[in-house]
Amino acid sequence: MKRIDLLKKRQARLKEEITANLDLLMGTIGKSPSMAGHNLTTKVEGKTVSLYVRKDIARKAKEMTGRNKKVRLLIPKLSKVNWDILKLENE
Repeated sequence: MKRIDLLKKRQARLKEEITANLDLLMGTIGKSPSMAGHNLTTKVEGKTVSLYVRKDIARKAKEMTGRNKKVRLLIPKLSKVNWDILKLENE
């Protein structure tokens, strides 16, 4: 199998993995000892914003912030594969 074919398979696999993890939230889930619930802290237009997260949805929100981390790790990998494909196609 040619290198380009292997790269295209890797590209497709990364795209699928990114697409499967797009149910995400940007930010960090935290819990203050003085609060009953959790909070989601994120940046909005350069400012830190905290949103209250009810106790019953905190677990799901934490999973969603984890997906954001995963997608942020996958995108540079996809970019590298895309670059390698671009170079091979133009040789």
